[in-house]
Amino acid sequence: MNDLQAFLYPLARYYGEIKPHNLVFNANLQEFSQRVSLIANLQTNGKLSPEESYTQVEALWQQLQTSKNQLGIGQSFGEQPGGGALSSCS
Repeated sequence: MNDLQAFLYPLARYYGEIKPHNLVFNANLQEFSQRVSLIANLQTNGKLSPEESYTQVEALWQQLQTSKNQLGIGQSFGEQPGGGALSSCS
């Protein structure tokens, strides 16, 4: 079963800055990519309507954005996830 899972859902190696939140976001991004690809293929082959495909991709995008915000990806140094700034401890 693991061979089948690895075949169907391959994970690429991460080359960015090694931090836990970056690794988690990378895994979420790869899952997003795989699911969008599957939805696009189902729509291309007539198994999903364009409207249903769009709805599913939009829901996946919202999940990815939520993940990005919760992990604090793209925020300035010193900001906490959720928007608050860290207080300096001197």
